[in-house]
Amino acid sequence: MRRRLPAAALALGIVLALLAAAPALAAGYRYWSFWDGAAGGQWSYAAQGPSLARPADGSVQGFRFAVSKDAAAEAAKPRAAADFEAVCGATAPAEGRKRVALVIDFGVQADAPTGEVVPQEAPRTACAQVAPEATTAEALAAVAKPLRYNSAALLCAISGYPQHGCGEQIAQTGAVEASAEPSGSAPGGGGPSAGLLVGIAAVAALAAAGVWQSRRRGR
Repeated sequence: MRRRLPAAALALGIVLALLAAAPALAAGYRYWSFWDGAAGGQWSYAAQGPSLARPADGSVQGFRFAVSKDAAAEAAKPRAAADFEAVCGATAPAEGRKRVALVIDFGVQADAPTGEVVPQEAPRTACAQVAPEATTAEALAAVAKPLRYNSAALLCAISGYPQHGCGEQIAQTGAVEASAEPSGSAPGGGGPSAGLLVGIAAVAALAAAGVWQSRRRGR
């Protein structure tokens, strides 16, 4: 019996840790994700934010507004193919300029902030002709103003959508939980969630109590 108590306390603590962490793991974010066009018309999650990325002539860059996880495998991708010719094929090259194909997907109405309407259902495409050293943010500004950023340089709105909010954390119920910090072009932090820390503390406390009780009975 003495040996079972610490083990039982530890098991209970682990269950509490998982339950405490579950809401944080289930949460997503309402934000504009940023994508690089890849071979075969596919998309890959951008490693840099649009204000840092400097696409080459012939590149395809994509943006998608949605409620989704801040992770390459789970974020919502643009619903149109990354096809440079389809977007910029009719735009003649110009000396001293580069062409960047942009796919802007405003998402679905279910992901729109309360009181706002998605500007258009189908993804918008545009061919930006900009200076060779221009960033993706500059190419986007050339064809999709107005843009809105927050104080941390997180892209909040394209063509004025959405009018309010920026990277809100959304629970499974759809309720806004808290503002998110940017990670590259998208929100999300790399530290442990508060729920997980609470669970870990519960594990430690219950295990310590079990050991103390076992030693007390052994005296």
